[in-house]
Amino acid sequence: MEERHRPPPDVLGPPTRRRFPGMAHQIQHARRFVARVLGTCPEITTATLLTSELATNAITHSASGSPGGKFEVTVYCAEGWSRVEVRDLGSPEQPRPQHRDPHDVTEHGRGLDLVEALAAKWGTDPRSDGLGRMVWFELVWEAVPAPDDG
Repeated sequence: MEERHRPPPDVLGPPTRRRFPGMAHQIQHARRFVARVLGTCPEITTATLLTSELATNAITHSASGSPGGKFEVTVYCAEGWSRVEVRDLGSPEQPRPQHRDPHDVTEHGRGLDLVEALAAKWGTDPRSDGLGRMVWFELVWEAVPAPDDG
């Protein structure tokens, strides 16, 4: 699903960004970063899982995994909504789900299938600086009303 989308106007503050070296052991740090930013979000498990999938793809399928490579994770938050973007250094192939058979026991090739299945929206955009691409997903949940102080 490719769709250019801007965050809603009620985003809570500026986005939070962090760059990571393009190495496999940095994926756990990207997950922890997203978990810290989202705090008590009810979709934190899904957000960290999908971040892990996109970060893995960035270092496996793009120049981000080359020596000296890097990837960047950006998190937006609003009431009942979050968006995570992973920017990589690009590759000739466009990211797309594999739509594997559920009974296929192959270890690889399911990351974007998970993103497609679990995210409210997702997509890819070329980076505005021309140096790679951004893959993003959005999660939505029912916002819990604030306790009444009266």
